[in-house]
Amino acid sequence: MKSRWLSALPLAVATVFSPLAHAATCKCLSSQPCWPSPSNFSQLASQVSQPLIYPVPPASACYPPFNLSPQSCLETEGHLLDDAWRTDLPGAMISTNFESYTFDNGTIDACYYTVLLGVPCHQGNVAVIGVDARSVSDIQVAVNFAAKFYLRLVVKNTGHDYRGRSMARGAFMLWTHHLKNIAYDDAFVPSGAPSNASTYKALTVGAGVQWNEAYEAADANGRAIVGAACLSVGAAGGWPQGGGQGNLSPSFGLGVDNVIQYTVVLANGQYVTANAYQYQDLFWALRGGGGGTYGVVVSVTYQTHDIQPTTMLNFTMIFPLPAVAQNVVTDLVKMLPNLQDALWSGIYLLSNKSISSVIYASDTAIAQGDPIFNPFIEQARAAGAIVTTYRQSAPSFYTASTPLYSTYNFLGGMPTELITRFVSITAAKEQPEQVAKVLLGLNYGGFLSAVGGGRVSQIDPDSVGVTPAWRQAIGVFESPVFWPEGTPTTEINRLRQIAAADLESLNPISPNNGTYLNEASLYEENFQNTFFGSHYARLKEIKSVYDPNNLFIVAEGVGSEDWDKSLNCRLN
Repeated sequence: MKSRWLSALPLAVATVFSPLAHAATCKCLSSQPCWPSPSNFSQLASQVSQPLIYPVPPASACYPPFNLSPQSCLETEGHLLDDAWRTDLPGAMISTNFESYTFDNGTIDACYYTVLLGVPCHQGNVAVIGVDARSVSDIQVAVNFAAKFYLRLVVKNTGHDYRGRSMARGAFMLWTHHLKNIAYDDAFVPSGAPSNASTYKALTVGAGVQWNEAYEAADANGRAIVGAACLSVGAAGGWPQGGGQGNLSPSFGLGVDNVIQYTVVLANGQYVTANAYQYQDLFWALRGGGGGTYGVVVSVTYQTHDIQPTTMLNFTMIFPLPAVAQNVVTDLVKMLPNLQDALWSGIYLLSNKSISSVIYASDTAIAQGDPIFNPFIEQARAAGAIVTTYRQSAPSFYTASTPLYSTYNFLGGMPTELITRFVSITAAKEQPEQVAKVLLGLNYGGFLSAVGGGRVSQIDPDSVGVTPAWRQAIGVFESPVFWPEGTPTTEINRLRQIAAADLESLNPISPNNGTYLNEASLYEENFQNTFFGSHYARLKEIKSVYDPNNLFIVAEGVGSEDWDKSLNCRLN
């Protein structure tokens, strides 16, 4: 066994709920009289391993009285688009719009990076105080404190979230970013398993581990692991709890299909291990029921896989006419179900003017997929597209993907929202022309993450909590919406209305109007169905068992329909 895992305190701590917490209908915010006193926070500070943190918007370094050093402002401006830098700050979000707060009258409270706008710097949507957790005990103390005073609690690691679930105005933050423990075990046995249980070549990652760190650890042990394309995404937080998709998914399934075990601090402060042998209902819910919903995940143990030589393929197609785009994208859509069943995966940036793509396949999959892929390239040329292709072989998926994955480290630093939908395997096979027409007709364009099919579609839809719609999809089509800092709320809402119309147009080509929980919009008409499908009722029942007082509430999460728009007060 090769390990650098630092075992945390496994002791359960009884939660101290106040009578008021049981009876409260609203969370306690920093602006309210119920907020803990300085002496309460002093007592909290004495119980945790690190000083309490006071998150601030990153741009505050450029405003008085915070700008004590010109270098700090220059650093902020220089790293604005650097996701890795942003994830190291408790007050930063990858999509900067979630650092801002919009009041009901449309007024925006924020700290803009564009100082020349002349707007004063305010706290915005950034939580005001929190615990920098370095151990299970730290998490238990923070959870018990939040429960005692019924605080609005946010759990944050990296801030990768297109629905802003890890930030809230006037909230108390539990920051898991420094839980960086990693351990590899080539004969891992889940806790509570019988003596004859199967063993796994497994990688266990702490709540703060990011995918660049997890990939490096797996590769160092001669293993491959299903993970995210963006290296700065957390490997043990919202990604696996929301399903977890990646370019190895057609070969090995979703992230949740590869999770062997979770360790979790529950709302009552208890530290438990959930797997196929104990806390089975919680284990099922954590595999797709959403982050920040059932407890605070301390670690995740993943099954790993044999390393395979891998080829990265790129093609670019330029379309001289929209009709050429329609014909070629139709052929692409028609091809993808078969290509992914041959265990290829890829990302395709689509427009009426061009396609650009990055595709991955093992050497074995190349032999299976080339008879499908090569005719598509020739058909595109015959249809009038200007086509360039490129292939490069590598000893593993890790080495093949690292150069490109590194570019995904610069996706944040601006106001961004997404609209997304699964693209149905059935629609792709039976109505490829209609699918192509819809995708090419969106106002904001977008890209198709073709990471479904293959092994993803072969797994029992009810074996994990993630929406069954994943099993019917070739992948996720994503259309981003951007706007400059300082844009008035009326204009932002206009852009959102356009995006909402695009979203509706995607429904006919999507299985059950479903989409990937981790990459979606805040204006879903029926989030219960869209994110969770037929599993929603069971997920909500499990939440009522493990979080009966709703300490953990996030936007469009399980149980959030029982709360007002702000998620601060119960509706009944």
